[in-house]
Amino acid sequence: MAELLIAANPDPASTLAYLMRVPLGGGLVLRTSGTWPRTKALYCYPVPLEEWPVAPDIVERVPLRSCARRGAAVDLVAARARENRSQLVFTTARGRDAVFWQSPRTRKQARPRVTLPSARARGIADLEIVVDAHERYAYRFEKQQVRTVGRALPCGDYGLVLDGVLVATVERKSMPDLIGSLASGRLRYALGELSAVPRAAVVVEAGYSQLFKQDQVRPSTVADGVAECQVRWPGVPIVFCETRALAEEWTYRYLAAAHAWAVAEPSAVDRVNAHVLGPVEGAAKEQGATAAEVRAWARANGLAVTDRGRVPRTVQRAWDEAQRGG
Repeated sequence: MAELLIAANPDPASTLAYLMRVPLGGGLVLRTSGTWPRTKALYCYPVPLEEWPVAPDIVERVPLRSCARRGAAVDLVAARARENRSQLVFTTARGRDAVFWQSPRTRKQARPRVTLPSARARGIADLEIVVDAHERYAYRFEKQQVRTVGRALPCGDYGLVLDGVLVATVERKSMPDLIGSLASGRLRYALGELSAVPRAAVVVEAGYSQLFKQDQVRPSTVADGVAECQVRWPGVPIVFCETRALAEEWTYRYLAAAHAWAVAEPSAVDRVNAHVLGPVEGAAKEQGATAAEVRAWARANGLAVTDRGRVPRTVQRAWDEAQRGG
């Protein structure tokens, strides 16, 4: 029978006291702060297999009935009556790979007892949500009545595109990703791009209280960073939802509300979009041209264009005319 091995970490400089070896493939080794996620999710850090000691100081052996990877997580089922289920969830923090080891108990502590409504948001029957092609482990909106389309978005992870214009977008963040992007400064750049869209928001797959339960950073620093971002970019709210399912539901209803707003107030959208850089559209959209291809064409023809962000409409129109022989 396969075993989950927990050994003492021989590195005295590490803040993670244990090494864990997971019998997955050739073996998966992680540093971790505990021997089982009993009261809270445990932060883990993946390390090379070679870091497992030749003669490990084994603290605990846990026989496993099952060890299987499913998407961004590894499900572990121990061969015992109690504390027999846990899960390793893979994500990123501060630009590095990170893993959180959680159990049904720790997940339940953060899971509100709610039933999501089944009614269509704003009564819209044909809502189409654009999912950024680079989004990993994207929302599927299986419980919401929408159609999804995979496509590169200029900013955000989920967007509402009407007549080739990005009207609304939502950036998704896990708590580790939020903290990592705050520390690196990436969140500020992202908020700057999002603020150029008529309606935009950031949704976090955790409650605000989780900001104050971090072991690797000072909670006050994270809370101050979030507050500063909201002051600097008040038009892009940062919304905390307790779970991934609630964040998905919030994203759906936010984009549906944006759709209703855009349809009811097209003049307002047009005024805002007068200076908004939309996604590649027109002939570029029809022919599947990427933003990089349009930028390369613009530079070759002496048109000013930035290296990042969305392609200006003036450049898009010029590209369209050139492709159509205008």
